Amino acid sequence: MVRDGLGVGVAVGLSGFAFGVTAAGAGLSVAQACALSLLVFTGASQFALVGALAAGGNPLTAAAGAFFLGTRNAFYGLRLSQLLRLPRAVRPFAAHWVIDETTAVALAQRDRRSARLGFTVTGLSLYVLWNLTTLLGALGAEAIGDPNAWGLDAAGPAVFLALLAPMLKTATERATAVLALVLGLGLLPVLPAGVPVLVAALAAPAVLYLKGRGAAGRAPSGPTSGDLR
Repeated sequence: MVRDGLGVGVAVGLSGFAFGVTAAGAGLSVAQACALSLLVFTGASQFALVGALAAGGNPLTAAAGAFFLGTRNAFYGLRLSQLLRLPRAVRPFAAHWVIDETTAVALAQRDRRSARLGFTVTGLSLYVLWNLTTLLGALGAEAIGDPNAWGLDAAGPAVFLALLAPMLKTATERATAVLALVLGLGLLPVLPAGVPVLVAALAAPAVLYLKGRGAAGRAPSGPTSGDLR
């Protein structure tokens, strides 16, 4: 579990460089980019926030989109609290590390001790590397000038998609991703920057609703009059 945790922490932590570059391209200072990584520490929400700001979106709308993306971590926390059963004094600090990667590594372990170790190793390595590479990315972007001129503004979305793609394992997940993509891109020309992200979040309940209706339609019906004879 230590090897797995370090592998995930290093692989994902290095993508903090792309966030630093993207944040600088959105007009954030080095200090602001680093503060986001230190205090928010959830890559999808961070990329969504700076992406909306870079597109000229309202800061409140951008923050709302980032917030809704981050709510998934609360559901992870419910599951991990039962699995890890950490001491009360540790829980507020551990909560900051409840993200996709730490949850995946912890849930993959066979017992509580291994889950705790996997969670800790992944969280620590990822947190340190993510913040370090955010700093390097922001400083590098500031040194080379406008990131857009170098095409580095595409680094953030590219990394985000690379991290997302392997997670789409079921037909429901893939359908949700496709619908969210259609909604987000389709509404870009007609809605203010940042709002399409919020609308795209409706893809999940929409797909689940349709899936539920489909399951209900396939359910066996009650007994007919012929069955009662």
